Amino acid sequence: MKNGLWSLLGQPYSGEDFFLPDLCSSFAVFTLVVLAELLVLTWVLAVPSASGFDWLSLAMASLFVQWIVLLSAALLCRLRGWMQRRALWVAITVCFAVVVGLTLMFTVLAEWVLEQGMLGYPQLRSEQMLRHGLIAMIMTGLLLRYFYLQQQWQRQHEAELKARLQSLQSRIQPHFLFNSLNSIVSLIASAPAKAELAVLDLADLFRANLSEVGGVGTWEEELHLCEGYLRIEHYRLGDRLKVEWQGALPAATPMPLLTLQPLLENAILHGLQPSLAGGDIHIRAVLHGGVVELLVSNSCPPQAASHQGSRMALENVRARLNALFGPRAKLEAWREGERFFSRLVYPVTQTSSILQRSH
Repeated sequence: MKNGLWSLLGQPYSGEDFFLPDLCSSFAVFTLVVLAELLVLTWVLAVPSASGFDWLSLAMASLFVQWIVLLSAALLCRLRGWMQRRALWVAITVCFAVVVGLTLMFTVLAEWVLEQGMLGYPQLRSEQMLRHGLIAMIMTGLLLRYFYLQQQWQRQHEAELKARLQSLQSRIQPHFLFNSLNSIVSLIASAPAKAELAVLDLADLFRANLSEVGGVGTWEEELHLCEGYLRIEHYRLGDRLKVEWQGALPAATPMPLLTLQPLLENAILHGLQPSLAGGDIHIRAVLHGGVVELLVSNSCPPQAASHQGSRMALENVRARLNALFGPRAKLEAWREGERFFSRLVYPVTQTSSILQRSH
């Protein structure tokens, strides 16, 4: 047990998720400032005062503690990259040394300035130095524990999210594969050349799809997938399939892969295919106000009823969007007369970090 613990402490902290967060970020600094001020307020309230609340003590203690917090955050931010390359026990020791060292230094300076008016030499009071040093060590230990637990929770959350997305993705891929193979089989006897081209299209689609482990790509990649799928279906349906594209998105717009394609597949299988005359599909893609909106509409027979496969495809896409982007992402579906509509919306501003992690 001891050998295992020492082996862990003697190795650099592997991975990008270092236990100490980036203390240069505004959110981390804000969190530290608020926690420090709460500590100061608790400290002042715990000291009884005959004249009521001591605002002067609060101001002086806040000044004392906030200077320590901000300078500690600045130093640890600069040392973070260096600590990541050192043994774990070295990184932890440096964190304690920085905070405790600054605390003792400001304790001496406060004693010198407030009580002696910067005249003479500063006096070292061992009792006060020991008290402030112990408080700094305790608070540093608590904060490091908090950062470690937060980092572990984030890793677990990302692992659960990735597993959930992979599970949802696996439900879509076989469905898409089987329908594409059926389209190819229907061409083998009547049009072998088209069947060969369809196989190549299918290979390109799955090669692009499988290369994106995280399930998030770009509009350009999703468009390529959709065009390949529509070519395969056009080989089978011929002139019964009419597609019209309206609008466009920037090629690098982040987009979950296999997001638009299932909506097109749903439109063909449950809208166009049941009709002997076929039908048309309109796809409109717009980006406005940091929000991506995809609207797919297709003609459908008057007697067409809601299909279980249609609901399954929409639920899969909706679940993936909610897992990635939260409640702001939505997928709506409705029917107006002889047309069926699917509207997909999600905030593009939230996808940059997800796209970076997936690559």
